[in-house]
Amino acid sequence: MARHRSHSVEFKRQVAQEFLAGETLHGLAKRHDISRNLIRVWVEKYEAGTFDDDAQAADLIQVYEARIAALERLVGKQALELEFLKGAQRLGPRPTNEPMSVIAGPAAYPSRKDAV
Repeated sequence: MARHRSHSVEFKRQVAQEFLAGETLHGLAKRHDISRNLIRVWVEKYEAGTFDDDAQAADLIQVYEARIAALERLVGKQALELEFLKGAQRLGPRPTNEPMSVIAGPAAYPSRKDAV
């Protein structure tokens, strides 16, 4: 069964530069556990300059992912606030005609005399 791995643009660029610096295909393929044909493809792309475009796209993706994460945190915070406010609304507004003390809050309800 074939393995499908994803390599970063920096890794591909590094392998292509090592090959162009004089490293053998066999040595690179063995050391990094990748196919020699894949190294040839990477060297062609490196010489054509497509890795520069890929690096810019990868940077843009990282910026977008960071923005998405920040927005997801904001949505989560707002969902918590909304649930809190819904819970407070269920309790209902307090009657304004009850006597209220500034220090103690609303007056306590009298307890039943026969309660233990």
